[in-house]
Amino acid sequence: MQSFLQYRRLRETVKEDLARHQANKQLHSRSVSTLEADSDGDTEKHRDSLPLIAGIRISGPAEHDGSITYLVGWKDEDALEPHNWSMMKRWWCTFAVCLITMAITIPASIDGPVADQFNVYYGVGPIAGSLTTGMYLIGLGVGSLFAGPFSETLGRNAIYLGTTVVFILFIMAKALAPNYGAAIVFRFLAAFFGAAPLTCLGGTIGDIWKPLELTYSLPFTTIFSYLAPFVGPVIGAYLPGVGFVWADWISMIIAAAVLVILALFQPETYGPLLLEWKAHHLRDLTGDKRYQVDAHTSATSLGRRLLVNIYRPFEMTFTEPIILIFSFYLIILYIVLFTFLEGYPFIFTQTYGISKSLTFVLWAGMLAGDGAALLLIPLVYGWTKKAAARAEARGEPLQPEVCMYWAMMGGSILLPISLFWMGWTCYSYISIWSPIVGSFFFGYGVVTVFTTTYLYICFTYTIYAASALTFMTFSRYVISGALLPAAIPMYETLGPHFALTLLGSIMAVMAPVPFLLYRYGHKVRARSKYVQNKS
Repeated sequence: MQSFLQYRRLRETVKEDLARHQANKQLHSRSVSTLEADSDGDTEKHRDSLPLIAGIRISGPAEHDGSITYLVGWKDEDALEPHNWSMMKRWWCTFAVCLITMAITIPASIDGPVADQFNVYYGVGPIAGSLTTGMYLIGLGVGSLFAGPFSETLGRNAIYLGTTVVFILFIMAKALAPNYGAAIVFRFLAAFFGAAPLTCLGGTIGDIWKPLELTYSLPFTTIFSYLAPFVGPVIGAYLPGVGFVWADWISMIIAAAVLVILALFQPETYGPLLLEWKAHHLRDLTGDKRYQVDAHTSATSLGRRLLVNIYRPFEMTFTEPIILIFSFYLIILYIVLFTFLEGYPFIFTQTYGISKSLTFVLWAGMLAGDGAALLLIPLVYGWTKKAAARAEARGEPLQPEVCMYWAMMGGSILLPISLFWMGWTCYSYISIWSPIVGSFFFGYGVVTVFTTTYLYICFTYTIYAASALTFMTFSRYVISGALLPAAIPMYETLGPHFALTLLGSIMAVMAPVPFLLYRYGHKVRARSKYVQNKS
């Protein structure tokens, strides 16, 4: 609905610009005529000085026919340009993206508390049953390969709305699956089409917030969105009494409600698509086919633009070393995260003798740690604003390395500490509150490290953020999903104490990464092709 209204509003604005331009043209013609009547001098330069339509600039001759191209852009302080929208409108768009991301990620973990019922119903063991989560993660990873490029071709809203409809259908299919194989396949397909928000979230935020504003808007988005993996099991803890299928029905209801909200109230945020609409209106109203968008002049057909956008994430994988570094970091983080979450029954149920439902309610400890990270937003934003002022005084742009503040504020260090804490204190003779408090710091550490990676990528790649995030999303979900079935044998063989010590040791090795990138990140960026600011 909002996208349709935007399309109409752009057309009305173009009509106003053309009318204003026509009036200026007539005024200019009269001025030239007056000059020719009053002066014997050369007035040719006055004839050529007619200003273009606001927001339009001339490109050089095209190679195929030698004609010029009118490149369509935004007017100064254009109210229709997403970065110039009102603060309230931009915050609404941000909140809406959080909602759709939560709707997609809640199904990844909501069925954990009812896994035993699922396994009994389909006659499979715990390892095979864990594939419901593993295949969902793999589906999210594979789907991300297409979500980003398609959103940079068709726009964010078309992808969000279209994929969510199909996502809901496959969630329903999984709920009605006649056998285990069908359930796993439908689970994968639901995640495949649900990958769009996870990949495009950073792109949408970059569409509407300026670089300095990203330092408070994107952390809010990632922290809020990260509530979903921790909320899912808390919801699922109350489902064993009503049946495991209700995990899917509730996921469907949440996704459908968010879909209606987005369809009615979410505007299109992707600037190049809005400019393409503007260029289309100019071509239609003037009959002049030379009005083009800069990004599309070399790929004018939809199919060609789509191929370019699909190719870009693969190219960036090999040309952008910073993406490879963050991808590796997030792969390790997600392997640890989902392996850790699979161990909750070993850490709490077996050790303290509590029910599985209550064990999954204890995920609220990580939920609280996630929420505590919100308190950092004004603090880190204040530091970033001061860094921006110092950079401006030196005549330099703000460096993306300020994004490392989040992980450096204890996140990367608290991750191994929290795992050691839980592993070394989850004994029946030690209070259950000790590992619960440890899980609080684990939730805080995960979300701050994740925020750093997303913020750095969006800050650096702006309109190509969705493409930049594609490989990061693909690699971490596919690899963590493939390794997830090994989590249960690891806990059974090593026990929770040694298993958590192993995971903590892995994160301890990764802890220095944010500090090293803060110091040497500019050298890594200097080797990148798509980064505009490499200094």
